[in-house]
Amino acid sequence: MSSEPTKPRSHVITRERLLDGSLAEAFRANAPPGYMVRSQAELDESLAQTLAGRSHDRDVHVFGYGSLMWNPAIEHVEAVKAHVYGWSRRYCIRLVMGRGSSERPGLMLALDRGGSCYGLAFRIPADRAAEELRLLWRREMLSGAYQARWVGATIHGRREQVLTFVVNRTSPRYMGQLPMPQLVHMLRTGAGNLGTCREYFDSTMASLHKLGVRDAGLERVRHALETLPGANVV
Repeated sequence: MSSEPTKPRSHVITRERLLDGSLAEAFRANAPPGYMVRSQAELDESLAQTLAGRSHDRDVHVFGYGSLMWNPAIEHVEAVKAHVYGWSRRYCIRLVMGRGSSERPGLMLALDRGGSCYGLAFRIPADRAAEELRLLWRREMLSGAYQARWVGATIHGRREQVLTFVVNRTSPRYMGQLPMPQLVHMLRTGAGNLGTCREYFDSTMASLHKLGVRDAGLERVRHALETLPGANVV
């Protein structure tokens, strides 16, 4: 078994790959049997429903809590610390693509119900919102594991509505709250075309450190990664 997966350029998340649709097409072409991948028409319909009733002259804040913090790939005019209520960051989505595979399944972060969460709010100008969000939909909403949701947040000391991606609890990939040994094993061994789960974890922790945020849940994971028996596969 290879200890380091290859990263074909067609699977690297870049703005260019989101713009030309090649990232989504690569995932559609390589999806395992039974793995749901939405069409562009389905993505457009989902985005239209999410924006329905919202004023077109208002800037949009997008809340990032995982890879969006360190690889947003969207144009924005501001990225600031934000605090979301009623949702917390949790490893609860099983991966068999991206940073996981059938041979080395991994885990992805999502917002799940309860608690609160710090992250980054990206402000997108109103006249750019539809185009930039279309790119986000190609990235976050392809598989149905996430649901787009407007949630309350504090930004600059003010309450705002932010758009974010929470876990779809009806998805067959939803894992709930895993026992720590199982979670750690999947983070240590999960790997796919986008890289390893451990790389994702380390990048997320580095982003939170820059924000001055100590996430208690992820700190418990970090401690377990360092102390529980088993090889730290990179």
